[in-house]
Parts: sequence; C-alpha cells; structure tokens
Amino acid sequence: MQAGVRSDVADVRGCVWLAGGDVLWAGTDGNHGMAGGGRGSRLRQRFLVARAQCGPTPSDGFCGWKGQRGTRAGTMFSWMNKESAEKPDVLQTVTGGLKSLYHGKLLPLEEHYRFHEFHSPALEEADFENKPMVLLVGQYSTGKTTFIRYLLEQDFPGMRIGPEPTTDSFIAVMYGEKEGSIPGNALVVDPKKPFRKLNSFGNAFLNRFMCSQLPNQVLKSISIIDSPGILSGEKQRISRGYDFCQVLQWFAERVDRIILLFDAHKLDISDEFSEAIRAFRGQDDKIRVVLNKADQVDTQQLMRVYGALMWSLGKVINTPEVVRVYIGSFWSKPLQITENRKLFEMEAQDLFRDIQGLPRNAALRKLNDLIKRARLAKVHAYIISYLKKEMPAVFGKDSKKKELISKLPEIYSQLQREHHISPGDFPDVKRMQAQLETYDFSKFHTLKPKLIEAVDNMLAHKIASLMSMIRQEESSMPTQMVHGGAFEGTMEGPFGQGYGEGAGEGLGEEEWVVAKDKPSYDELFYMLSPINGKISGVSAKKEMVNSKLPNSVLGKIWKLADCDKDGMLDDEEFALAKHLIKIKLEGYELPNELPAHLLPPSHRKPVYNGE
Repeated sequence: MQAGVRSDVADVRGCVWLAGGDVLWAGTDGNHGMAGGGRGSRLRQRFLVARAQCGPTPSDGFCGWKGQRGTRAGTMFSWMNKESAEKPDVLQTVTGGLKSLYHGKLLPLEEHYRFHEFHSPALEEADFENKPMVLLVGQYSTGKTTFIRYLLEQDFPGMRIGPEPTTDSFIAVMYGEKEGSIPGNALVVDPKKPFRKLNSFGNAFLNRFMCSQLPNQVLKSISIIDSPGILSGEKQRISRGYDFCQVLQWFAERVDRIILLFDAHKLDISDEFSEAIRAFRGQDDKIRVVLNKADQVDTQQLMRVYGALMWSLGKVINTPEVVRVYIGSFWSKPLQITENRKLFEMEAQDLFRDIQGLPRNAALRKLNDLIKRARLAKVHAYIISYLKKEMPAVFGKDSKKKELISKLPEIYSQLQREHHISPGDFPDVKRMQAQLETYDFSKFHTLKPKLIEAVDNMLAHKIASLMSMIRQEESSMPTQMVHGGAFEGTMEGPFGQGYGEGAGEGLGEEEWVVAKDKPSYDELFYMLSPINGKISGVSAKKEMVNSKLPNSVLGKIWKLADCDKDGMLDDEEFALAKHLIKIKLEGYELPNELPAHLLPPSHRKPVYNGE
C-alpha cells in the first residue's frame, strides 16, 4: 500500500460524481464543494484508487453516480455532517460529565473574559480524576507532620518533626507502589498529577515543593498536603520568595478538606496566620479546626483554652456559624493528662468519620466547586464587559480607567441590581482593583449573551442530571471509605468506639451483666405488688417515669424489655428495663434490637450439644 495515496485523500469523506464530469465532495472537517473539469476527474480518480488499495475507512462516506447534473446533493452532505452537527449530550459518568460540561460550556466563557488571569487557572484532566485531598495548615510546631504520621502509622519521605520550624516545604503525600520522593520541577510536568498549574509560582516555590510517595492503605483513598509552618513577622512575607497565601488559595480551591491545627499552649493567631486563613475565603465549608496537644492541660485549663480559641477564630473567620473544633492529642504516644481521655476519643472518632467520608462525597464536592467556579466566571464576565462598555473609543482612556477602578464598589452594586446576583458571588473588590491596574480595558470584550446562556443552561439543567447520576453511582457502587492506618484501629475490636460501653457492656461475659444490680431492682419490683410474678404496664410506667426520660424513649425501652411480648414484665424483664434506663441516663444510645448478651437468662433458648 502506498502511504502517499491514502494521505492524499485522507480529508475526503465521500464524493458523488455527476453526469457532466463534476464531482461533489465532502471533507472530514465538515466542508464540502464542487470540483469541475480536470480537477474533478483527478479527485475522483484519487478517491477510487485509495478505496481500492486501502478499503473503506470509518471516515469514508459513499461514492455513487447521479445521472443528472442538477441532482441535489443536500441529502448526502446532511448525512455526512449529521454525526458532527448533532452530537447527543450523553453523560456516561459523573467525572466524564463534569469534564464535558466544563470544556463545552464553562471554559469558552472563562477564556473569552480572561478569567484565568484574574482568578484561577483552567482545570485539567487530573483535576477531575484525582483522589480527595486534605490540606493541613497551622503555625510552626502545632503537630501538622505528626498528625499525618499518626494517620498513616508510618514515616514518609521528607518527614521532619521537631519543636523548631522543621517543615519548610509543601509536601504532597500520595500513594505509590514504591517509596520515594519527586521534586517540584518534575512534579508540575506530570499530567497525571493535579499540580501542573503550580508552575506559575516559579522556581522559588517549586524548590520548596515535593511529592512523597509510599505504599500506604490510607493513601489509596486520599492524598494529604503538608504545608510549612506559618511564621511571624517579615520572615513569612519576604524570606519564602513566593506568595505563600496565593499558594494556599490555589490548594484551597482544589482540596476536599482544610484542617487548621492549633497548639493548646500557643493560641495566638498572628497577623500572618490570619492572612493565611483569609486566603480560604469562599471555602468555609471545607474548613475544620483541630485543637492539638490538649492532653498537656487539665480540664479547667482546657475549658479556658477552648473559649480563647473560639473567641480568636470569631475575629478571623467571618461566618455567623460556629466553626467545628476537634479537641485531642493526635500522636501515638501516651497521654500526659488522662482525665479527658473519653472526650479525646470521641472527638477523634468524629474527625475520623469526617475524613473517611471524603471519598464518598468526592464527586459531589467537585460538582459543588464547578458550580462556584461557574458563578464566579459569570460575575467576572459581567464586570469585564461593563468596563469595556464604559471605555471611550479614542480620548481619555487612562483617566476613565482610573475612574472605573475607583468606582468598582459602585459597579458591583449596579451589576447586583441589574442581573440579580448575590453579593457573595463577587470577587474581593480590593484585590480586583489591584489586578485591573495592569490591564488595558480597551482589549476587553463586550458581553456575549450566548456564552452566558450556555453557562445558565448548564447550571439550570445539566447540573440536575449530574446530581441524579451521583445518587445512582452511590447506590450501585460499594461504600467508599478510608481504610488502613489509624482508621483501622478505631472501627472494630475491643478498642473500637463504644466497645464494651453502654449497651455493649457485658459483651462476651458468661454472667448476665444486669445480674450485679438485680438485687436493688428486685426490691423495687416487689414493691409494685406483682401478680403471678409479673407486673402490668401501668405499674411499670409509674416506676419508669421517675427517670424523667421522654415517653418516646421509655416506649422504646418497654419494647426492648418485654422479651415475650405479653404486655407484662417479670422480675428479669423489669431489671432489664431499669438497666436500659441507666444506659440512656449515662448518655449512651439505645440499640434498635436487644443484643443477645442482654437477653434475660430465663428467656434464652437452651443450647444442646451438637446443635
């Protein structure tokens, strides 16, 4: 086969030759036309030779004979262009749907109004495909690296722990079959990693950025970003050589969870740390706060520390809701003060559950971030197009530009009224004013309604179909959770949460756990004057309401304690009811079904040998 022949007609999808020698042709790019005379003959000959030598290809149309010169070839061309002109918008997966909507609907709007220069770089394949990420931020020596070590239960390459500022780099801790590290300059050119756009921060940052890979079960589900400890004074702003807060903002837009760590002994939030927290503006739903090293203070001191932390956070995080603070000591060494051990265990379980749910909610988070990005892109388009419209054609451009920048807050208010936009959708006005100083407004574009309509259509209709797909994928796929490391030891076994406590007390013991308190329960039982060894529901109610528990709870206890469902309680069933009341009063939850170890001995089925 001659390669030259095939490439000569590679752009011809089909042709029809007419009675007069003319040839109608259609190309793979959707163009078509008529070739007459010698050119038509040569085109026809090349097409036939290529088909004879190479056979029909998927890009071939058909070639045929039309006996009359005036025959319309519209049918042919409509058939050939149908595939490209009518592509059905079918979304196969949530991730594929997100990519399709972004590239087809949102990206054209971003590029037209230079969104990437003002706010955030364009999204790439890895941004949609990557695992959930957790970003750790805090002042130096608050336990960020130790926290990662605690979760993984093993060291990772590049790990440095000490009381002085040790971690001087951003470290992306990710899964890898072989343990090792990748330097920043090599990391940002890897298309499989979601860090390519960090290249814009330059060598000063890339020399302080690395990826630490290791085969750890936890990292199969999530990736963790360790950040340098935030310093005070000029060292934070000058010595790093790159815009630290801008880097934090870049990560904040892409991670699933932001964990702010505080040391129970160092609660002061420096101006630099406050500035870093403000870089997370608009990402408040991702923020969690951890008060670490809480085992080094007693209960009274811990109460004061917690109050001081909440007061400090209220001045930095401008949200009306109270931020969730997890209290604990996240390392593998013994607790120094153990009086709050129970509290620390419960707080750790709550935090672990929050992190474990990240893989399950990853698609929903990406969808939420895409919606936020689309709303910001729309607002940005309105701002840029308004500035373009207000610029004079010839004279006075510089003075008008200064006037528009100074009046940007008023422009925000005007656009809010005209387009019914929420104030929270607008970018920070001071930062926007600083950015606009360097641009030529005359090169901006006017408003293009079709681009806005495409994004509105995406938000109104396409997003809803993706939401239903997320629910379908969740129901069809097994529950995705983080396993391994510290998460493994907290779910099952005797050290799992609640094991041997509450309704689980007495599990695995030969003696019935209620028996130790039964003598005192029997005194109450016989004071209620049982008939034939049982008391009625009316008599039991008089005693049970003394617990002051709501009727809904007492009703559940009654159903659990009435093992034979005869509407009466014998001495063992009454003792069981009192035991369940005790469990509830101690703050534990009641089981939905009575565990086998709580079943009264006289109500258990006998077990015979060999059965």
